[in-house]
Amino acid sequence: MSEILKSIKKDSIKPLYFLHGEEPFHIEQIVDKIQRLAIPAQEKGFNEFVLFGKDLNVGALLNYARRFPMMAEKQLIIVKDSQQIQGIDQKDNQKLIEDYALQPLSSTILVLTFSNAQDERKAWIKAFGKNGVLHNSKKFYDNQLPEFLADYCHAKGVKISMKAIQLLIEHIGNDLKRLTSEVDKVVLNVKLGDGIDADTIQKFVGISKEYNVFELQKALIQRDVVKANQIVIFFGSNPKDNPIQPILIILYNFFSKVLLVHASSDKSDSAIASLLKVNSFFAKDYLNAARNYSLHKLTTVIHSIKIADLKSKGVDTGEETEGDILQKLIFEILH
Repeated sequence: MSEILKSIKKDSIKPLYFLHGEEPFHIEQIVDKIQRLAIPAQEKGFNEFVLFGKDLNVGALLNYARRFPMMAEKQLIIVKDSQQIQGIDQKDNQKLIEDYALQPLSSTILVLTFSNAQDERKAWIKAFGKNGVLHNSKKFYDNQLPEFLADYCHAKGVKISMKAIQLLIEHIGNDLKRLTSEVDKVVLNVKLGDGIDADTIQKFVGISKEYNVFELQKALIQRDVVKANQIVIFFGSNPKDNPIQPILIILYNFFSKVLLVHASSDKSDSAIASLLKVNSFFAKDYLNAARNYSLHKLTTVIHSIKIADLKSKGVDTGEETEGDILQKLIFEILH
């Protein structure tokens, strides 16, 4: 993706861009850069069009693409949610798009974005790669997030500690748009050249220093009953700021990975990091948890999390609040 961004320069923008995949952040970055450079500000009103697939059929799309710019060298056509273009799944229409992609108008920059992954083996999609850019924006694995955040902060002129990265990932998850948005907010409040540490994240992202899901997970790893209960009591008294569903997802994902650690014959940091697709910095947490939770205990923990998930969705809840459900779950994990 970085290579595509580097290649987008004022005089070298391709006539075709086919951007698809499960990670919208990268697609938005590419589209934003094309929009900044493709059409001069004074020409945008007549020669830049941002359209939505649901409002188009294939004929209308091609009419836009084949029109000539008004008193300018180029026009830019951006179509969002292109998978919703009427008739785009029909072979005859796909052939029409393919024919255009094989001989695109040099004065048109056509950008199609899709909010899901498309089959790049299809001829009409392959055609975009011949005269333009065909890019599948894939979701990042968890082990790719630390490097991504470190690079993103470096580009902003600040350093970020691994502890701060871990806190962000545990709090937000694998959502690049939210992660970068929070980093941007923090960067506004630190001086260029200064570092971002865990305290900075806790201050500006609004994460309680002592009472957050990261600290809860840490307390569970260490089997610290007092600390774990203090945190869930705090969660129960602040349910709007600490909804149970994200907490359950994080705990389920964590303990599921600890199960894999038990099954691994090689328990070195590097082997566990590779197995779990996490940064090696985090491997020790999973190894510590594996030492503190037997294989049998882990199966009961995961079962308890699933029961808590059902209750949080209204199944056999009775009069239990989210706080009650979470406190019972933590008790069952630790005892």
